Amino acid sequence: MYIPKSFAETDQQKLHEFIGAHSFATLVSQSAAGPCASHLPLLLDAEAGSHGMLIGHMARANPQWEQADGQSVLAIFHGPHAYISPTWYEAVNVVPTWNYVAVHVYGTLRLQIDRGRLLDIVRQSVEYYENELPQSWSMDTAEPDFIDGLLDAIVGFEIDIDRIEGKWKLNQHHDETRRRKVIEGLRETGGEDQRQIAELMSQTLVD
Repeated sequence: MYIPKSFAETDQQKLHEFIGAHSFATLVSQSAAGPCASHLPLLLDAEAGSHGMLIGHMARANPQWEQADGQSVLAIFHGPHAYISPTWYEAVNVVPTWNYVAVHVYGTLRLQIDRGRLLDIVRQSVEYYENELPQSWSMDTAEPDFIDGLLDAIVGFEIDIDRIEGKWKLNQHHDETRRRKVIEGLRETGGEDQRQIAELMSQTLVD
């Protein structure tokens, strides 16, 4: 990912927190036919290794897993994003742009064929996403035959993280006056992504 120095985020804890908050990722690998991508929830084990480990699963019918074992892969975690109008700068010789936050994770994918480990991966995913719901669902409420059928239909994997890149593109290369005008413009637009980008831009002013 192209990251100018002013947009780089290198705080690993902050990057890990972002992954936790935006865990639905795009997983990219290579196949004999070319690049292959799937959109999947990926959970982070921050304590594994020096950079952490991602865990997830995909449908057995998805051909991506067939050539991915042992391969270097890329997981892209997407955050809020918003169009930036040059009118908000109230200046000449400015252009439109797009502000956004994203994290790229690079690592080696390992398939998990052990049935006990696969069950553990699915259980962790269910518990993570059900945890904050007012009425949560538990795998223990399902019949064993149903769970067995579920495990037959999926493939689990772990990704040992080698490198994490974070890009917080939030107009840091403009002066404070222009950035405050952009924040105001975003808030007036009123969308959820616009609100989040405005808040993130405000944090860079405080920092």
